[in-house]
Amino acid sequence: MDKAELAKLRAHLRRSFGCESIQVQPSSREEDAADVKLGETRIGEIVADEEDGDRSFFFEMRVPAERAELQAYLRKLFENEKLTIASRIKKTDSVELNNGPDHIGVLTVDDAKAKSFTLEMAILDIDLEEI
Repeated sequence: MDKAELAKLRAHLRRSFGCESIQVQPSSREEDAADVKLGETRIGEIVADEEDGDRSFFFEMRVPAERAELQAYLRKLFENEKLTIASRIKKTDSVELNNGPDHIGVLTVDDAKAKSFTLEMAILDIDLEEI
């Protein structure tokens, strides 16, 4: 990922989560990936995917919180009271994360006791064009 792409991804995540302190930096582990940080803390990773000439990205973040505490945890982490968790129709192993009316991604249960989740967010190249 080049600097321009990293800057667009940073702007997209900041807008999506309503959090200006999100940073996106090249990954030291993978060539076409980036680390997502809040301050000095790495909170997730973005991986690029090139298929049929279309470039897209996949943001993944582990969330060490139980279902009952999930919304409060994410609001505190991103300093955004507009973040909400919504149940999914016919799905009990995941919930949706929204910022006000805007869908951000899906949080999937990591274990049988629902003690942690993984946030998965697709970012299409068209999502970055408006930035």
